[in-house]
Amino acid sequence: MKSLFSCVLFLATSLCAAQRLPQTAVPESYILSLAPDLAKASFEGDETIHIHLPQPSRRIVLNAVDIEFHEVAITSGGRTQTAKVALDKDKQTATLSVDKVLPTGSAAIHILYSGTLNNEMRGFYLGKDDQGRKYAATQLENTDARRAFPSFDEPAFKATFEVSVTADQGLTVISNTNIASDTPAADGKHTVHFAATPRMSSYLVAIVVGNFEYVEGSADGIPIRVFTSPGKKELGTFALQAAEFNLHFYDQYFGIKYPYGKLDLVGLADFSAGAMENTGCITFREVLLLLDEKNASLAMKKTVAYVMAHEMAHQWFGDLVTMKWWDDKWLNEGFATWVSGKPMAAWKPEWDPDANVVADAVNSLNLDSLASTHAIHLPANTSGQMLELDDAITYGKTAAVLRMLESYLGSETFRTGINAYLTKYSYSNAAAGDFWNVMAGISKMPVNEIMATWVEQPGAPLVSVKTECSAGTQTFRFEQRRYYFDRKSFEEANPELWQIPVCIRPASSAPKARAKCELITKKQQTVKFAGCASWDFINAGGMGFYRSGYESQTVRAMAEQVETALSPAERIMLLADVGSSAIVNREPIGDYLTLAEGLKSDRNDVVLGQLLPQLTYIGERLTNDSDGEAYSQWVRELLAPIAQELGWTPKPGEPESLNALRANLLHALADVGQDGQTQALAHNLAEQALLDPTSVNADIARAAMEVAAHHGDEALYDKVLADLKNAKTPEIRTRDIAALDRFRDPKLVERTLQMTLSPEVRSQDSPYVISAVIRNTSVEKQAWQFVQDHWSTIDKLGGAFASGVIVQAAGSFCDAGMLDEVKTFFTAHPVPAAQTSLEQSIERINNCIDLKAQQEGQLASWLKEHGSRASAARDQTAHH
Repeated sequence: MKSLFSCVLFLATSLCAAQRLPQTAVPESYILSLAPDLAKASFEGDETIHIHLPQPSRRIVLNAVDIEFHEVAITSGGRTQTAKVALDKDKQTATLSVDKVLPTGSAAIHILYSGTLNNEMRGFYLGKDDQGRKYAATQLENTDARRAFPSFDEPAFKATFEVSVTADQGLTVISNTNIASDTPAADGKHTVHFAATPRMSSYLVAIVVGNFEYVEGSADGIPIRVFTSPGKKELGTFALQAAEFNLHFYDQYFGIKYPYGKLDLVGLADFSAGAMENTGCITFREVLLLLDEKNASLAMKKTVAYVMAHEMAHQWFGDLVTMKWWDDKWLNEGFATWVSGKPMAAWKPEWDPDANVVADAVNSLNLDSLASTHAIHLPANTSGQMLELDDAITYGKTAAVLRMLESYLGSETFRTGINAYLTKYSYSNAAAGDFWNVMAGISKMPVNEIMATWVEQPGAPLVSVKTECSAGTQTFRFEQRRYYFDRKSFEEANPELWQIPVCIRPASSAPKARAKCELITKKQQTVKFAGCASWDFINAGGMGFYRSGYESQTVRAMAEQVETALSPAERIMLLADVGSSAIVNREPIGDYLTLAEGLKSDRNDVVLGQLLPQLTYIGERLTNDSDGEAYSQWVRELLAPIAQELGWTPKPGEPESLNALRANLLHALADVGQDGQTQALAHNLAEQALLDPTSVNADIARAAMEVAAHHGDEALYDKVLADLKNAKTPEIRTRDIAALDRFRDPKLVERTLQMTLSPEVRSQDSPYVISAVIRNTSVEKQAWQFVQDHWSTIDKLGGAFASGVIVQAAGSFCDAGMLDEVKTFFTAHPVPAAQTSLEQSIERINNCIDLKAQQEGQLASWLKEHGSRASAARDQTAHH
């Protein structure tokens, strides 16, 4: 995993200039010695690259940027020649030229050079921990190895790396492999020499130098350490437990033992990516690695565990077998996302991983419903294009499509194919066709034909169904068409055609009953099965990556049984299906609210975690002054009985998930339901959590603080800010920042926004704080004006991801005037590496405006009719 969000501009000129190297030299090994000077923010490098020349040449081209070459010599055929260096800043290359031709065969390039420990959190960079102690670390994906050492910086150029680092005595040095020796050096330094790595790509090299301590364990004979800045090592114990479980699980699942000898997991205070799967040395943002298990929220435990499972899966998918080029980045990221749910299901089944996986699939379906989405396989010829692939299509859609294929082929057949693929291409590179060919050979199924429809074309289908029963036989009439949030695009004829494994489960069968499956390959297709049911769910288990279109009466019938007849994963998918039909006016918004009423007995935190934010969206965007109170009342009537049954105080022995459910209820009742008692409760819980964070469950505390902040004053703001400055764990820090995002007083909003431009907020966090304030609908215009006024500063924040985060946040607007402002501003201030993100934001704003226009009146009518029915029911109850 490279980023938490889609990415963007930073140093746009260089991002857009990356080009492929000529195939005139192939690296075989690197011997790399680095000497970082943390005080001077610089480093010296001494490098020897052993290469193979497939043909005679006088020139060798490799990648280098922000590198100062001092001496370069090339040895070949028993002769050493001094090489001239010609740098091309735009292409990020260094051309080494010698007078006499280098013959075919082996050669060695020796380079003495120096570089800067930059503050951009890429290449070899300088960071600081919470106490101001400096450290140096690498972040090399996608194309930043060339900033740390001259290299053949493309994934297909695999080689071995033998690393040595000279650093001040007392500083810890970590790299991809075990330490071979650690010897004193001159001037109070020591030199740490590491064992040679297996063959791997340049972007996977890792070097970390600084003040660290660790907790350690092992699994299957592999030592595992979690490194933290001093004073935090106990916060690494949960991640260590997760890593130990994952390593053993993956050893068994893949049938290939963990290949790298040791595993180090390093938490970094300054880190632009979310986490990075360097072989044997995975680096993380601290918040994604460290937590106080006893007092952590369920949400944070899940986050740390899933990120760990994802990054460790990369040690096989991505590191052991690497894509040939970045256009197949999904082979790395999608596969790691797909498989990461499996160790979680074995380790923490109570977390309902199937429901979480389907929730992620729904998120990807939402992105894939935009006209500006992209195919899973997409050309990536520049660094900017590579960065824009870090999104819910490359990760989540790929994972969902693989899950669908796994369900269709059978889990054991699929696993056999995975293992055959990993075995065949170990320590090498592969492309999409390599995987499909292996899988087709194992399964004896037309995998290539099926998957081409999902990987090579953008978007996802809506599968509409009409049913009729005759003489005990149910006839299903399916129709597929590409789904768009945009009504005009949806209603137009479209050429896309998918091969869709559709699995049907009738109302009469149990949620875990075997489904009836059919491969839908035509625009219209009729299927018949024996037996009839009052309704049929056409995405059994939520395994399919498609939207299902039901008739309105079918949805109402489902709503009466939804909580008992469908699994949590299926309930999540049905909510998304009905919501998407309402967006394009296939169904009225009232159908969605009727379905919500059918979930009033649901106690699954993941299901209601999907529903309640949608109820918030409806309240913020689709109600008006005349029906806002009616909607709030309906929300209170829907949710108050659940809250009353659960209570707000955790009970001994109850499932941990109920606290996550309480947190969602607190938000919805207080903010959407406008319930005064819940608002007061939130304020009291927030004050209590600020006094003693262990006295309030962490899930509930975060929700309470956000609600209290939403209705809070300057006194509360100052308390939250003081708590932030003294936060003892990364989770408390993020909780406090999330609360600051929610205040509505313009003076307090300005304080938060100004703080993002100061050292009080880490550069990596500032874009996300700003974007969260933008999404606070009460103050969105103030936040947007701040962005425009301070763009020249904001544009330089947060490493490679900052500007795109802001561009994406603008997509939360729902106003024609603000749409014009967004277009005008980003026309005048283009973000070259976030053009797709801008197109998507513009689409989202347009879609929201259209949805409000078409459904606002229907919502008002439904609320009026519903209110009349509810009043009649109350009167009848009172009469009896």
